Amino acid sequence: MTEILTFAPLVALLILAGGWDLASFTIPNFIQAGLIFSFIAFALVVGLSMPIAASHLLAGFIGLAAGFTLFSLGYIGGGDAKLFACIALWLGLQDLLLYTLIASILGGGLTLGIMGLRKFPLPELFARKNWLAKLHDAKSGIPYGVALAAGLFVILPQTEIFRLAAGG
Repeated sequence: MTEILTFAPLVALLILAGGWDLASFTIPNFIQAGLIFSFIAFALVVGLSMPIAASHLLAGFIGLAAGFTLFSLGYIGGGDAKLFACIALWLGLQDLLLYTLIASILGGGLTLGIMGLRKFPLPELFARKNWLAKLHDAKSGIPYGVALAAGLFVILPQTEIFRLAAGG
């Protein structure tokens, strides 16, 4: 039961990150800090061995390097880069590649979907909602944090961390 309780913040914080990004095109730093601290608690509770913990740390650093490379090229925002690194930390090297593939596919679909919807006028009822008007604005970016969170939820049941949280 303790494993599940330390695993729950991951899910809650990713839902919060996706919703926050969708509504404001930002992901506050307290979400990433929460993901890091909750991973540390999770690692201690499940008793990750040093080699496995090192794999998770390495994945986090790879995620940070990849995320900030994409940020510097203008493909994603800084919050998205940090969120990707935090999710990579949770996943470790074992599940990082599959996650990256799924999140990229979802991000591409999200981008194409939003760009497609932006070609049509926003109904007045929706235009009154500031966050929807901003989301519809062609000058706005894409809330990629939504795809990053969704990508983890898609693969979560097959991941090492899920097995550890389930006590197996």
